[in-house]
Amino acid sequence: MVMGLGTAGCYRGSVGSDGDGTDSATGGSDDASDGEVEEPPQDVELVLESMSRRMSQAELDNTLADLLTDLTRPARQFLNEDEFTPYDNDYTLQGVSRTYVESMEMMAIDVASRLVDDPARRDLVVPCAPTSPGDELCFRQFIESFGRLALRRPLTAEEVDAYVALQSYATEDNPAVDNDFYTAVKLVVQAIIQDPEFLYRLEVGTPTTEPGVFQLDDHELASRISYLLWGSTPDGALLDDADAGRLRDPDSRLASIERMLADPRARDQLHRYHSMWLGYRGIPHEAALVEAFDRETSALIDRVVFDEQSSYLELFTASETYVDDFLADHYGYDRPAGGEGWVAYGSDRAGILSHGSVLAAFSKFTDTSPTQRGIFISERLQCMPIPTPPPTVNADIPPGNPDDPTACKEDRYLAHQEIASCAACHSLMDPIGMGLENYDIGGVFRTTDEGKPDCTISGQGELPGVGAFSGPRELSERLMESGQLERCVAEQYLSYASGRALGAGEGPAIDHLFQGFADAGYDFRQMMLLYAADEVFGYRREPGT
Repeated sequence: MVMGLGTAGCYRGSVGSDGDGTDSATGGSDDASDGEVEEPPQDVELVLESMSRRMSQAELDNTLADLLTDLTRPARQFLNEDEFTPYDNDYTLQGVSRTYVESMEMMAIDVASRLVDDPARRDLVVPCAPTSPGDELCFRQFIESFGRLALRRPLTAEEVDAYVALQSYATEDNPAVDNDFYTAVKLVVQAIIQDPEFLYRLEVGTPTTEPGVFQLDDHELASRISYLLWGSTPDGALLDDADAGRLRDPDSRLASIERMLADPRARDQLHRYHSMWLGYRGIPHEAALVEAFDRETSALIDRVVFDEQSSYLELFTASETYVDDFLADHYGYDRPAGGEGWVAYGSDRAGILSHGSVLAAFSKFTDTSPTQRGIFISERLQCMPIPTPPPTVNADIPPGNPDDPTACKEDRYLAHQEIASCAACHSLMDPIGMGLENYDIGGVFRTTDEGKPDCTISGQGELPGVGAFSGPRELSERLMESGQLERCVAEQYLSYASGRALGAGEGPAIDHLFQGFADAGYDFRQMMLLYAADEVFGYRREPGT
């Protein structure tokens, strides 16, 4: 096991005060140990609690792709899937088990071995050509270059020396190890990608005069920006900005963020964010249909957020959608000219709530679920949590008797509201889902229950407290009439950016982000830019202060 060979001098924070691997404390930084104290931001009350967090499976795969051009998604192969709440980066759930550590070691060995066995990829990582197995000058150049990118900061001289020691282990001291320069490279890669400072985004910072509030250092800030906008490690240009202190200058930070938002990785990251927020990650359909759904939804996100920078509300009101011939046939639309392109919706559809990706996301019992769809709308688009059912209720049993050939689905779900213990909650959920029942789990319009032609679907629903609707277009209209959608969009993004669910006392931070979103005409790209450029973004609050 190579983990830890080079970490003694480089690990500046604490990923767990008792060594159990939970990411709790943040320890002290080099700056803090010198007694330096900074001024807090002007809007210090908006600084949110934050702790060190482990890279999610997707972030780790993205990072390895950017560092090593490894496109095999090794984290997905070796590590268990993250827990989604609905996001995959909730640090409050990130424990580290023995299984995780052992799986990381196996992944590191696999990743490093495949790298050095591939000269084309290897030469992209090693910035020089070794003249001998013991070429220390070239080995140092590699360690400094790769270590800076992987640990997201420059290595100290002591850290470089610690890694250089692996060269003699690989080329001189151990006859069991191949006598080869690239064997030493392999050992360094294995060690660094098991280093806690690689696996965790450590946020320590410098104390400010406000108790419990810390200013992130330049490299911590670069990592926070990069993992928010790209879901991956900072590139060399962003690290150059951090090295030079440019991220502390508002104009320079804005320029860096603009550059990053123009990179394709920003689009990929926003697609991933939406797939978690709107629940269509891992929908239960054949691969070809899932890929077509993904292209449709990603095209709309790109058009609204990046290409046209229009009001984000158009994500819900768009009158056309992007399909190929295969998806047009699936929905029953006219095929687009040229085999792929934008086509008009019918009068009952509009925006992303009409997409098969979203309509497939909240199914249950092999069919659509009015209850699950209602929970989705309430919690993800209105930010109104629905209470969990009483422990005596088995939520895995469908309502009524679905096997009864005379039992229509709408009647079975309406029965929820006739049971005293169920009525209060189901009256908040089921009426919403009923308004989408004309659309099956593939987003295809239907008029009767699956397999029951005598059970006509009314398609009539209600957004509680707002009004009646039928279909995705009218639901989107009711959501905008509610006045809750726009603020909830900001709240969901802030929750994802913070790596946890937001607490009741964090309303001012939500209001601040929402106000900027509204002032920008609901331009989502502008909201992302202003959020990452805000002075407050460069600070963290110690939990409990």
